[in-house]
Amino acid sequence: MKKWSLFMMLFVMAVVVAACGSKEESQSGAQEKNDTKKQAEEITINHEYGKATVKKNPQKIVVFDFGVLDTLDELGIKVTGVPQVNIPAYLEKYAGDEYTNVGSLKEPDFEAIHELQPDVIFISGRQAELYDQFAEIAPTVFMGVDTNRYLESFEENMNTIGKIFGKEDQVKAELEEVDNQITGVKEKAESMDKKALVVLANEGKVSAFGPKSRFGWIHDVLGFKAADENIEISTHGQGISFEYILETNPDILFVIDRNAAIEEDAEPAKETIENDLVKKTTAYKDGKIIYLDADYWYLSGGGLQSIKEMIKGVEKAY
Repeated sequence: MKKWSLFMMLFVMAVVVAACGSKEESQSGAQEKNDTKKQAEEITINHEYGKATVKKNPQKIVVFDFGVLDTLDELGIKVTGVPQVNIPAYLEKYAGDEYTNVGSLKEPDFEAIHELQPDVIFISGRQAELYDQFAEIAPTVFMGVDTNRYLESFEENMNTIGKIFGKEDQVKAELEEVDNQITGVKEKAESMDKKALVVLANEGKVSAFGPKSRFGWIHDVLGFKAADENIEISTHGQGISFEYILETNPDILFVIDRNAAIEEDAEPAKETIENDLVKKTTAYKDGKIIYLDADYWYLSGGGLQSIKEMIKGVEKAY
């Protein structure tokens, strides 16, 4: 009888230990599943200023780059906060009261951003020096376009947005459309064998941009030969004179009017550009002074909508 009682006691103890072990394993397995699920709901983005771990399909989105805003608009993704100063005309709905004003491109309203408690913030070159301040508030992704590798950089940015928002297929289709546009323009540009000069007009002054520069993808990607291969590479371009334009004598002169982008009722750049010196150039004589839309080229370049319109603008050279 004693042996039987001892046997039963050992049996019960074994069952209890097994049950405890099973419970611990179950809890451990559940935790592992939760951790895996959490990881699956996040994505880590490596960018020029570090790393950002972002929720997939974030709901509260602050955008400080109009090219990214343009892209999210194209993909049907709602944003929360935008800088409502100098918004491009084609994105003017984002100046409405349903969106929180978070300052300007160069002067963010950090208090307003903090109150929003965003899930993600997108910035680019104009805000780069403030990256740490943004990152203290929320995961911040730098989406600037690298002018040394414009097309590749643009595509990487678009694919990153596709991954964050689960829009990979839509982005892929959009990029294929852009590639087809580029191929068509490049073939025509190379067959024309004309030399082009790209300039930015700003309050009576003019700056030139060559290959690998801010607007240099006209040469690097779209295939237009540069009228001057030695233009200094800088964000604001190389300051030039109208005598320089005459001496360079481009076959095509592309003009971006900065004033038109940032000032209402600004005097058109045409009044400055088409002076007596420039009228002596081949570009003027052949009717090849092309005024590019400043909203796209100066304010919102690098977006899914803007890049298509930028390419269409360059096509006017034909």
